[in-house]
Amino acid sequence: MEKLIKKQPINTLKEGNLVDDVFFVKFKKGMSQYSKGFSFELTLSDNSGKNIEYKYWGDNNEEKVKNIYDSIKADSIVHVQGRISVYKEKLQLATNEPFMIEVLKEGQYNESDFIKPAKKDISLMYAELLNIIDLVENPKLKELLDNIFKNKETEIKFKNHPGAIEIHHNWVGGLLQHTLEVLNYCRTSWETFPQLNRDLLIAGALLHDIGKLEEIEVTSRIRGTKKGQLTGHLVLSTIFVDKKCGEIGMDEELKDKLLHIIVSHHGKVEFGSPKEPMSAEALAIYYADELSSKIAEMIEFIENAKSDTEDDFMFHKRNGRNILLR
Repeated sequence: MEKLIKKQPINTLKEGNLVDDVFFVKFKKGMSQYSKGFSFELTLSDNSGKNIEYKYWGDNNEEKVKNIYDSIKADSIVHVQGRISVYKEKLQLATNEPFMIEVLKEGQYNESDFIKPAKKDISLMYAELLNIIDLVENPKLKELLDNIFKNKETEIKFKNHPGAIEIHHNWVGGLLQHTLEVLNYCRTSWETFPQLNRDLLIAGALLHDIGKLEEIEVTSRIRGTKKGQLTGHLVLSTIFVDKKCGEIGMDEELKDKLLHIIVSHHGKVEFGSPKEPMSAEALAIYYADELSSKIAEMIEFIENAKSDTEDDFMFHKRNGRNILLR
């Protein structure tokens, strides 16, 4: 079966471009009637991280338009023909007959066209992770980390998993990259403050987001799983690590200190942590996690915003302030 290859990322599209390309459906809106027939709207995306609004202008054959509309689901990969125009100061991709839109089946497209590629060498990053585990001196913490990260199934998942759906590290290998960034900030902490328990910092940094392997999944895009939506990665990480600690017979006090790091790593109750950091190690990991996620978020925002404006600043809605772009 011949695959359709992505030709042009959304962030390079310009007014007047003719499009014959593949996208994934991020959002689907309802059908409506207009003067010449029936229409519907979609939000399309690809691995550029950009979205584009899409409009299908159908004729008066409501059943035909509805059949096309019903065939498209959120997460569908679609082959679209149309033209780029500007509507309400934004680019819009529109299809009028004889142009078409069709849903592609698995095997007719490359999944890598819809998820951002890794930013660093995955094999080298995972080798770094394993080397750091070798620094752990506490036998139970080392056994715990060996059992998890030297398990082939976990290794495959962890190497390729994104770190989030949208906010930060939302690319192939993003979870691994974020985990190592947290660990490197923790390295600075234990080198600055030798009173910190290095082994506990290493274990906490490596395991704080392990529940994201269950919280999010990759289909044609990164999305939350049902379990992830209902419980979240702090809870999933805690359950997973508690179970693994039980399997190796870790003593309760050490286990509780490790679990506290996991449940408190968002720092505040309003940010999702049921407990705020009550140990120096938990505090270090909270701030390390903040630095990694917040800096990555800002860098991604700046890189994306530069293609949207020539201004020196752009307002960041999530942070509620202007960000310097140049």
